[in-house]
Amino acid sequence: MSVLVISAGLQTTIQDRGRFGYRHLGVGSAGVLDPFSSLIANRLVGNADGAAVIEICLGGPTLQFTEAARIALCGAQIEASANDRELPGWRRVDLAEGSVLKLGACRRGARAYLAVAGGFDIAPVLGSRSTDLRGGFGGLDGRALAAGDVLAIKASDHRLQNRFEVDRRWIDPAPDLDFIQPTEVRVLAGRDALRESQQLHAGEWQIDAASNRQGLRLQGPRLALADPGERVSEPVMPGTLQLPPDGQPILLLADAQTHGGYPRIAHAIAADLPRLAQLRPGDCLRLLPCTRADAQRLLDDRRQRLARMAIAIDQVPARSELR
Repeated sequence: MSVLVISAGLQTTIQDRGRFGYRHLGVGSAGVLDPFSSLIANRLVGNADGAAVIEICLGGPTLQFTEAARIALCGAQIEASANDRELPGWRRVDLAEGSVLKLGACRRGARAYLAVAGGFDIAPVLGSRSTDLRGGFGGLDGRALAAGDVLAIKASDHRLQNRFEVDRRWIDPAPDLDFIQPTEVRVLAGRDALRESQQLHAGEWQIDAASNRQGLRLQGPRLALADPGERVSEPVMPGTLQLPPDGQPILLLADAQTHGGYPRIAHAIAADLPRLAQLRPGDCLRLLPCTRADAQRLLDDRRQRLARMAIAIDQVPARSELR
């Protein structure tokens, strides 16, 4: 089975959970920016949690399936249709052979995830199928998808009828994703202290248009360090909040470099990383102080929700409506 890319969208890439164990060699993690949504999409179609998915940024591709397929769309609220029939998100959908899936604009949020039962048959590089756009490797030749690409799909254990079906059950992504503005993200204090630390948490920050998979550039009050002295380059990772000389922070995402010389003033907690992935230029963000104990509790709470979702997906027979 394969999928033909008829049109590619704005920035459509193959991603999985990321590439780990190579940061000491200067190789970043890449991977999905919203691990919560991609994991749910994979579970809905019966894939392993780390199966490769298509990550769609702001505007999606048009794809044609050579055979019947089971898919799920999670993440941003995206315009989606198959053979001119509207598709809902956060649930299983079965497509008939030859179906054309059209994914349009993300109405709320910035990134949607498409999982296909069986998973995309992409050769791993350094243990991951993720596309590293900065390094130019992984995924499909280290680049975003383009019209004319053909993506192979692994064989699935599901026996599908050659028809269009939508599962009536759906997953509620709240509170992990709710798209409420301003988005609230909790952060731990960084190694480098600010001259006026309340400035980081008091107001709102706006997402700059220059943001990308490497990081979110924030616009707001100009911040200054308590100690403005010279610093050596130190390790950074997704979630690190850096402060460049212009005083406007950069919040690093999955394609972040492994080391950086900018001061590290805070770090976004793991439980809130999916919210960062869904921010788009012009959106507003509030950075709230958090303790390590609260960060661990919030992550444990999300893991419990995911476990309950897995039970619901696996044990309750699907109830579908024909279209």
